[in-house]
Amino acid sequence: MRHPTLNRHRGKNMTDLPVALLSIAGAILLGAMSPGPSFIMIVRTAVVSSRLSALSAALGMGVGCMIFAAIALAGLHSLLTLVPWLYGALKMAGGIYLLWLGGNMLFRSGGNPAEPLASASVLRPGRAFLTGMATQLSNPNTAIVFGSIFAALLSQHISPVLYLVLPAMAFAIDALWYSLVAWLLSASRPRQVYLRYRTWLDKAGGLVLGYLGLRLILR
Repeated sequence: MRHPTLNRHRGKNMTDLPVALLSIAGAILLGAMSPGPSFIMIVRTAVVSSRLSALSAALGMGVGCMIFAAIALAGLHSLLTLVPWLYGALKMAGGIYLLWLGGNMLFRSGGNPAEPLASASVLRPGRAFLTGMATQLSNPNTAIVFGSIFAALLSQHISPVLYLVLPAMAFAIDALWYSLVAWLLSASRPRQVYLRYRTWLDKAGGLVLGYLGLRLILR
């Protein structure tokens, strides 16, 4: 005979799990929708390169998000808080990468807006995927945020299945959101608007990325 208290406890966990998963999904979606380096990178890839390259970058973003979710579930995010120099080194590397991306946008934004885009600015799908993943992974603080979300919404002993479900869910939400952005902004109308104002848009995007890189290093 099963203990009634244990049965009630299991029933409560089964009831709470869908709510927890929906809450986690909502938090991941809100994080993806908030403006930041990933959004800027997807927008520029969509209007400068091609729809395929932008969708490849979106998949890279999803893979980066999945890696952070897996790190948080494995408890490795605690290592970042316990070893300050490691966290600082990762932040420094991520900040320098964002500064490099911003510098590329700033210094390649010159020229006549009517001229065709320089080949150096166009990302092929493979490179776009790697750039998207690297941009997503540039901020190690995301792993700590994931760890905080999981700790707040999940019980201490979770089902082994969730070690597969949660990273897959993080990948799907991030990749689908950025794929939607990539699909919409790679249409002809947004590309025409970008070509008309590309010098100023690139400078603005480069300055924002540079600011975010410096803030990541100094914070």
